[in-house]
Amino acid sequence: MKGELVPQEVIKNQIYLIRGQKVMLDFDLAELYEVNTKALNQAVRRNIDRFPEDFMFKITWKEAENLKSQFVTSRWGGKRKLPLAFTEQGIAMLSSVLRSKRAIHVNIAIMRVFVRIKQMLFAHKELAHKLEQLERKVGKNSEDIQLIFRAMHKLMEPPPAEASKKIGFMK
Repeated sequence: MKGELVPQEVIKNQIYLIRGQKVMLDFDLAELYEVNTKALNQAVRRNIDRFPEDFMFKITWKEAENLKSQFVTSRWGGKRKLPLAFTEQGIAMLSSVLRSKRAIHVNIAIMRVFVRIKQMLFAHKELAHKLEQLERKVGKNSEDIQLIFRAMHKLMEPPPAEASKKIGFMK
């Protein structure tokens, strides 16, 4: 998309799977919104009723360690606090808490990425389902298919070389 505020690829690379949910971390979101992480978290704390556990949660030290190993660059740094993880709904709620034009536009871009991810997952599930159906169908006829393949291979074999015929009288 031309004129994107934040490229979709950047957003996509900041979405992690934690506790079976696609989430973004507070420091990544703060960077996208161009605010510091402390200000983002303060805005969330002031409006904590808007962020139930299925919208936002604090990750555990073990989850943090797993995430550190996924980061190629050292942008995690020596953080003393565990980051907050925001689900899609929590990210949508952030635009109402931060109230800046940039937050609104960044949230729109993030929501579009989440929709795209869902569409891709649905397309993959649909393809996997069709492949499974085909395998079941072929599985029932596998003996017939193998017989056809053997016949085709036989037809492709060169004819056996005939013994050279002797010319003349046989004794």
